[in-house]
Order: sequence, then C-alpha cells, then structure tokens
Amino acid sequence: MAKIPEFLVDMLEKQYGTEQTNTILKGYQAKRMTTLRVNTLKSNKSIVKKELENKKITYQEVSWNETALIVTNADENDIQKLEIYKNGEIYLQSLSSMLPVMVLNPKEGENILDMAAAPGSKTTQMAAVTNNKAMITACELNKIRGERLKYNLEKQGVTCGYVMITDARNLSDFFSFDKILLDAPCSGSGTIYETDKMLEKNFTTNLIQKSAKAQVALLKKALNLLKSGQEMVYSTCSILKNENEEILEKALKGTKAEIVPIQLKDVKEIPLLPVSIPGTICVCPNEMFEGFFIAKIKITK
Repeated sequence: MAKIPEFLVDMLEKQYGTEQTNTILKGYQAKRMTTLRVNTLKSNKSIVKKELENKKITYQEVSWNETALIVTNADENDIQKLEIYKNGEIYLQSLSSMLPVMVLNPKEGENILDMAAAPGSKTTQMAAVTNNKAMITACELNKIRGERLKYNLEKQGVTCGYVMITDARNLSDFFSFDKILLDAPCSGSGTIYETDKMLEKNFTTNLIQKSAKAQVALLKKALNLLKSGQEMVYSTCSILKNENEEILEKALKGTKAEIVPIQLKDVKEIPLLPVSIPGTICVCPNEMFEGFFIAKIKITK
C-alpha cells in the first residue's frame, strides 16, 4: 500500500486540525462505491433500474439527485459490460462530480462555457439537464483528451455541444456566456486512493503549485467572459485551500464578482469539511464521496 506523502498530511493538519485530518485519511483508505448517472437524453430512471434488476445488480437511490444511483454489489467493470452503458444510457460518475452542475443549474436556451471539459462528465450532464436545448462550448487543450471528449458527447447523444481543442485561457474576450463551469485542473487531493502505487511519485508540491497558477489564470479569464449579472461555478477535486479559497481570493480581488452562497437540499447526507469562505462547500472524501470544492460566483452589475 502506498504512503500518503508527509507534506500532504502536514498541509491537511495545518488546515483542518488532527481530528478532521484523521477522518480525511480514513476516506483515502476507503473503497469508493460505484455510482452512475442516468442519461435522460437517451433513457430514463425506470428503464435503467429495470435493466440493473434484470442483471441482479442492486442499487440505492440518491435523495438529492433524481438521476443518480449507487451500485451496491458491482464495480465499474461490471457496469461497463451492460448494454445500457455501451449505448450511453448511463454515465459512470462520482456523486461529488455531479454537484457542480447542480449548483450551476443550467437552463434551456443559455449560452454555456465548460472551460476544462474532458472527459465530458459535466458537459454531458449539462446537456441532459437542459434537454439538449442549451448552447455548450466545451474546451479542452489536450488533443487526445479532446477526442475522448468528442466521443463521449456523441455516445451520450449530446447535440448541443461544440468542442474546441484549445486552452480556455486563450479564448478571446470577444466571447461572452450566460453561465460558465470551471472545473479546474488540480492536484486531485480529494480523490487520492492510498492503494495508488504511484501516489508518492505523482503527488508533489510542484503539482499543487503548478495547478494553482493555472487555476488563477483560468478563473480570471472566466470572470472576463461571464456576462454581467450572471453566475459561474468554480470547482476542483482538491480539498486544499491553496487550490480553492486562496484561488478565489486572488482572482476575485479588485473585480465586480461576489460569492453566491450555495444552497443544497439534503445537505446532511453530504459530508462537508469546514471552509474559510462562507457560502462555498468542500466535500470530505469517504466511501461514497470524493473530496470536492465548489463555489458559485456572480458578476454584479
């Protein structure tokens, strides 16, 4: 079993204290449940549930997300063998990853930007939420990941998405959007598995610093592209304030942007970590959730 890097433990203890850090470390050790989202562009919950039951796959429903299911006796490999997966009727996605789109609440007819879109989890989710009736621009700077993004959009029946193989930081300020989702590239400190043999090699202070630099630039660009009076979501799969609250403070300083408090129903079911900016949320990793940070931002008129 890999060892959690000492510098990360130190960062967590400094930010959260020993007791909360121990809870996080237990979350790193936990075997995460397989979760999926019903793709309402191609199917519905009843059909998916019936197919799972036919295959003797048991599941739990999620009170705060009507399209999510928690699989209780099968893993991702088992789900990938199902026709409903191959046909794009379902999408394997963590519960935490579903939250940013729910917070953004995209609507039909809106012009939406997904700034770091691959592999397409949230792009396809937004297309489903808006019944393919929004206009979604999905950016991905890596060509190979961009091709994967295109494949997933097609597989999920997305017809309202346009993929741009480009660094979103280079988008012209001529563009403007009703809503923006910036699920920023990050260290992944919320999604660590202690069983990852490459953990000590891949998770470094340099990765955190490099991620933070990109996050500030991406968020500043997003604020330039968001229409006055409109809202965006900034999210990461990190639980470190270096990539979350500190990024917000740096990027929002001197702008006409403000934090909009996030309201989630059934929030007691979601394990939350303390945050230093009121209104933002940070999900604690455990057997059901990945660590995730989410902030909603509005450009004031």
